[in-house]
Parts: sequence; C-alpha cells; structure tokens
Amino acid sequence: MIDTSSFQGKKAKYYTLGCKLNFSETSTFSRTLYNMGVHEAKKDEQADICLINTCSVTEVADHKCRQIISRMARQNPNAFVVVTGCYAQLESERVAQIEGVDLVLGSNEKADLIQYLSDAWNKFEDEMNEEGTGKYHSVKTKDIVTFQPSCSRGNRTRYFLKVQDGCNYFCTYCTIPYARGFSRNPDIASLVAQAEEAAREGGKEIVLTGVNIGDFGRTTGESFLDLVKALDRVEGIERYRISSLEPDLIDDELIRYCAQSRAFMPHFHIPLQSGSDEVLKLMHRRYDTALFAHKINLIKEIMPDAFIGVDVMVGCRGEVPEYFDDCYNFLSSLPITQLHVFPYSERPGTAALNISYAVDPREKKRRAHKLLQLSDEMTHKFYAEHVGQEAEVLLEKAVRGKKMHGFTKNYIRVELSPTQVKEEYDNQIVKVRLTEFNFDKSALKVELL
Repeated sequence: MIDTSSFQGKKAKYYTLGCKLNFSETSTFSRTLYNMGVHEAKKDEQADICLINTCSVTEVADHKCRQIISRMARQNPNAFVVVTGCYAQLESERVAQIEGVDLVLGSNEKADLIQYLSDAWNKFEDEMNEEGTGKYHSVKTKDIVTFQPSCSRGNRTRYFLKVQDGCNYFCTYCTIPYARGFSRNPDIASLVAQAEEAAREGGKEIVLTGVNIGDFGRTTGESFLDLVKALDRVEGIERYRISSLEPDLIDDELIRYCAQSRAFMPHFHIPLQSGSDEVLKLMHRRYDTALFAHKINLIKEIMPDAFIGVDVMVGCRGEVPEYFDDCYNFLSSLPITQLHVFPYSERPGTAALNISYAVDPREKKRRAHKLLQLSDEMTHKFYAEHVGQEAEVLLEKAVRGKKMHGFTKNYIRVELSPTQVKEEYDNQIVKVRLTEFNFDKSALKVELL
C-alpha cells in the first residue's frame, strides 16, 4: 500500500529520451504522481522529484543520458532523482555513480516504479531530516518479465497506447532484448478497456506503441490483426496510427484490413535498416529486399495516398561502398514518403562487433547526408501531390498568438496562421483545403472549409 500523504504538494520534473514508447511510459508515471498530489514544476521552479526515462539505442544516446541526468541533479540540488529506462537497465552501476542520483530502476522494476519511489522516498525524507543527506538506492533485475501498462497523452493531443514490450530478434547491432527483455504483451481486452477510457477522456487519436508491435500475441496467443480489429470497434476513437511494424510481421491481410477499416489511418512506419540483401544478412534481419518491396508496393496499390516512413541505418559494420549504393538505389525505386536515417553506433556486447569491416565516421556522415537529401525529395514530392486537395485534419493546441498545427489522415503536417486559430479547434477534426508550402516547407498551409 502506497502512502501518498508525503507526496502532497511536491513538485516534479520529467525528462524523456528516445522512442514514443518511453514518452508513453513517462506520461503514465507523471499522471499517476499527479493523482498522488505531485504537480509538474514550472521551468523556473525547483523540483522535489526528478524522473529521467533513458534511451540506449546509440553511443550518442548514452552520452546524452549522462548529460541530462547530471544537469537535472545539478539544477535541482535538493530533489530525489530517479533514473529508469534502457540505459538504466544496461548500465545501472554507471548511472548509480552519477552525482545526485538516488534511485536506479531497471526494466523489471519500472513496472512498479511508484512503489519503489514511495519506499525510497520515505527513507530519503527521514535521512534528510536526520542527517542532511539522502541515501542511494539501486534496483536492477537480470530477467525482465514484467509489463507496465501505459495509455497517456501528457501534453500532446494524441494518446500513446503501449501494446507490447521487448523483442526476441537479437539483430546483430541491437541491445534492445537486453534492455527491455523478450517480447510480451497484455491481452486484447485490457487494451480495449484503456482505449475506451481514452475515448471517455475526449481522446480522438491513439498511436499504438511497443518495441516489436507485430509480435503482439506471443504472451496471450492472440494476434496483432485481432487487436487491430478489436480497437477499430471502440466508439469515440476516430484515428489509430501504428508506430512501427517489422516487414516480416506485416501480414497482407492486415494491410487489406487497414485499407477498409473505420479508424486505422493510411500511415505506416516500417524499419528497413538496409536496402542491401548482403547487409540484411549481416544484421540477422528476417526478410530480404524482395519481401520489403512487396509490402511497400501492396500498401501503395491498395492505399495510393498512404504515408510510408522507413527506418534505415548507414555505416554499419560490413557495409562496403557497393552495398550502400545498392541500398540507395533500392530506396530510390520505392514509393516511400520519408526516411528516418540513423548512423550505425557500436554497442558493447553485440554480435556486429565480430564483423571486421568498419566504416569511417566521416563516410557514415556522408552516407547519412545523401539519404536525408533523398528523404527530403520524397517528402516534398508527396506533399506537393496533395496541394489543392481537401482533407480532414486533427488540430493540436497552439500557444496563444502562434500558429496551430495538425495532421491529415495520411500524416501530412498542416499549418493554420494565427488569424485562423480558435481555441475550440484544439483536439478537433476540421475539413480543410491544402494550399501551399509554408516558409520552411515543413507543412502545408490550409483554407478552412
């Protein structure tokens, strides 16, 4: 039983690094603490509690985590500092040594973060009162089996529903199975209940998040398609987006269902990682370029206006120049809307380190820049094709006097000028005509209909 009395009136600051799944989890933590009487501290206020949810996808991410943890502890010298997430799981001892850190929670313990925080907080307050110093507590478990439910929106319009966690794939470059454990999921009934609660709160759009979403059902014997069909029937939720689906787990039937569904949007995000079959083999990916091309072309055949985002990694071990050329040419041949480009980062303990050929850092940057240029061309072309068309846009809250933004069903970002903005537009779906690019070509301007 958690005693909430000692939390009443306290202030907290939160910082999230990494993926949408982390943002969803942090939002759930902040909402739980809010219900316990903890309010979010303003920018210029000192916090009593600092919670940092970390990422460890690259070496750069690790470095940024350490910087953020140190900065938050330094800027809030009397705060109780909690660090959780993937970096906390993989490098708990190193995190524990950062000055100011009071509690480190691995991926198992994160599911019971509030209980751990409550227990440690009470000891922390006692010691602060008696000795003037807080005591360090560290928790980390090797086998990760728990699942932390999460469906929250934080300061965003869209809700993020965590439907799955962990991964069984062990790609040669990746540490996620070590950071988040094996694939696991709750049952469909509990996820439908969370979506229904979001609808009662006024939510109109939900993003399905997880580590390997297409692997849903490994724990419960259900399927991802079963989940999609069940969520599609939830009244009040008008839009669903799927954050990421592995190519080998995108069933053709799923694509066809989404094309005619009530609420699943024509928007897909699919990790490719490399457009070279040789590199895909080195990565231990579970598909080849032929299968990937089939999925992309089927989506566009059935949903011509679909937005397709693709993850691609450059400069991984074994990616000789001709393999990168194969990747570039393959991507250029597909009707993709946007590329998310990641330079390869060496991760300790991964099998990729056994591959002898390493790409020079400057060459990694050159390859990344070339693919980002290709992505800009693809996105601009996709947006330009929709100029003059009518669309429905879910608008997001704007700061007073600023532009308002939102997204069409197929994820085109739109912009309303301050003169068009009305407070009642927040979290509302409105009909517009897409007119022209804004000044930096990051969105399309619209006329309200």
